[in-house]
This record gives sequence, C-alpha cells and structure tokens, in this order.
Amino acid sequence: MSPKFKYYFQSPERNFQLIHGDSLQVLKRIPDGTVDMVFADPPYFLSNGGMTCQGGKMVAVDKGGWDRSRGADDDHGFQVRWLAECQRVLRPNGSIWVSGTRHNIFSVGYAMQQLGYKLLNDIVWHKRNPPPNLACRYFTHATEQILWAARDQKSKHYFDYPLMKAANGGKQMQNVWSILPPRKAEKTHGRHPTQKPMALLERIILASTEENGLVLDPFNGSGTTGLAASRHGRRYLGVDLSAEYLDLTVRRFEGEAVEPMPRTESLVVQPTILPA
Repeated sequence: MSPKFKYYFQSPERNFQLIHGDSLQVLKRIPDGTVDMVFADPPYFLSNGGMTCQGGKMVAVDKGGWDRSRGADDDHGFQVRWLAECQRVLRPNGSIWVSGTRHNIFSVGYAMQQLGYKLLNDIVWHKRNPPPNLACRYFTHATEQILWAARDQKSKHYFDYPLMKAANGGKQMQNVWSILPPRKAEKTHGRHPTQKPMALLERIILASTEENGLVLDPFNGSGTTGLAASRHGRRYLGVDLSAEYLDLTVRRFEGEAVEPMPRTESLVVQPTILPA
C-alpha cells in the first residue's frame, strides 16, 4: 500500500508538490522505483566560521545549522544515507545529479561508488563572474562540480544527446558548462544562499528526463529544480526542512503563472505524483 503524505503545497493539477520535513525521513516513505531523476544540492558543510565576499564586502559564512560540519566521518555517513534512499526510489534506468564543491563532492563521489551507482559524468560548472578571493592566498573559486550517475551498473539511462548537441551549435556538448550564477530577476521573490541558476537546471532536466517524468529534489531550497521541471512538462516533488524556503518556492511558482515561460507544446500531465 502506498504511503500518504501531508503536502505543504500542491499545484491545482497536483503535478508540482512540496513536502515540509527532513529529507531522510520523507525519502523512506517514497515507494521503490518511482522517480525518474533526482537533482540534489546537499549541504556543503561550509558554515563553520569562515568568511566570504558578497557585494564587495566580507561576510560570515553562516547558512544555518543544516550546513555545519560535524566532522568528516559523520558528514560522509550523511551522504551515504540519503544517497542510498535516492538510489532505492529511482527507477531502474533513472539517474541522479549532485552538486557540490571540494568541501563535499569527493565524499559524495566515494559514497556513490560504495553504493554501486554508475558514474556517468563529472560536470564542471564554470561561474563567469565569481566573487573575489579576499585573502589573496588562493586561486579564486570559480567552479562547482556536479556528478551525474545512473542508479546502478545495469542502468540504461536516458540522455537526449541530439538536443544537447543542437543546443551546442551542432557539436558534442562538453562537460564544462559556463553559466552565470542566478540573475537578479531569479531572486525577485526572495533569496536562498545556495540558489542555482535556472539555465543550469533546465539543461540538466532536458538532458536526462522525458516529458511527464518525475523529478525529485530532496533539498528543495528556493525551488529552482521544480520551476525548471514545471516549465518543461515534468512532474516535481520537492522536500525541505525550511518552511521559509518552501514559501519562497511557492511564490516563485505562482509568479510563473503570471508571466509563463515558453513551454513544450505537447504536455502530458498526470493528475498526481504520490498519494495525498
């Protein structure tokens, strides 16, 4: 019998759904093999007293308790636990994308190997206008990594190679993507400290899912994954601990209805994602 969820928000068509709660606990209630693609932007474990640059000023890196490191072993154990649940809920030919920096991405990659994921690509997201390095003792951090993996070694993952080639001027798309960080217009309804640009998520979703596929983001944040999925006829389920950021996601989603983006002509929408 399928589990029931209390949704924080559902679109009228029930193809865009948000759940307020701990991702590990929610993931355990999702049936096996029901998700086509996962995008995850897990904690980078950066909020430990460091400094960064915002608007030309030095500010403390303090995104919240969810981003504080508890030591290498505990941090890695967390990666293994949520990645194992994502692997379980993925369809046999489903795939997962995980973003990170040097602070967490190597742990994520090792956890994927431990769990038997099939690593497909390591994407380098090049930020064309990164914040300066205030210490002047390191190279300026201008990239993030995104690991793309299939559920297991037997998976025959979906990849829209012709679309990606066409988007790249008729040439094979490489694994270095030069994409600007979120523009001001993407933060009209509010800000999230780790918000990803819409262009990045649109490329990921179009490359690895078909229309009407179910996209899951266990760390919903500002909801960029969901908006990108909705724009292109995919169903979406987002999970987050923060009601504040779920509210931000709802405002962004409802804002899309006021000024909708161009969408694929033939949209097939199922009435629900998971039971209410």
